[in-house]
Amino acid sequence: MPLYMDVHRNVEGTAKDVAEAHKADLETQEKYGVNYKRYWVDEEDGAVFCLFEAPNKEAGAKVHKEAHGLEADEIFEVQEGA
Repeated sequence: MPLYMDVHRNVEGTAKDVAEAHKADLETQEKYGVNYKRYWVDEEDGAVFCLFEAPNKEAGAKVHKEAHGLEADEIFEVQEGA
């Protein structure tokens, strides 16, 4: 299954807020065939990065939209390096 990294910019909130949003993603992901693997938060710059497997990037966007409404600014298909 393809691997994606999304980027959320200008995020207002704390790492705790992002953890709650991620929890909502995990509760919604199965409906769209998505597997959210990890996320990273840069509170200082207001950025969040999410790594997920999905049949396509639109499926990942649908999970975010339904789970909490915080849609990504960009989604990239990526390949994991060693």
